[in-house]
Amino acid sequence: MKKKKSSTPTPHDATFRQFLTQPDIARDFMEIHLPADLRAICVLSTLKLESGSFVEDDLRQYFSDILYSLKTTAGDGYIHVLIEHQSTPDKHMAFRLLRYAVAAMQRHLDVGHKKLPLV
Repeated sequence: MKKKKSSTPTPHDATFRQFLTQPDIARDFMEIHLPADLRAICVLSTLKLESGSFVEDDLRQYFSDILYSLKTTAGDGYIHVLIEHQSTPDKHMAFRLLRYAVAAMQRHLDVGHKKLPLV
């Protein structure tokens, strides 16, 4: 018998995304999993879900899984939550994370902010 193909290619990613796009659940998750020194500077009660899709000049889309803006003790900031199930290691993961952070900073500047945010 042929195995039925899943309609969701990454069901674990979809489940985490579903939960973590709810600010109350995301806040609880971050209170548990953020390192204490980062948690101390984040005002988690100000979490606001942001679009995680970044379109560059060549029109290719890059997706950060979930992006939240929030206030920090030093001003505006963002928390980028990347939960991705991968069957093989990605040797370029650090570079991918850097691209997501830079894209979030660029969007922040593009809407008129003068200072770079903490990402």
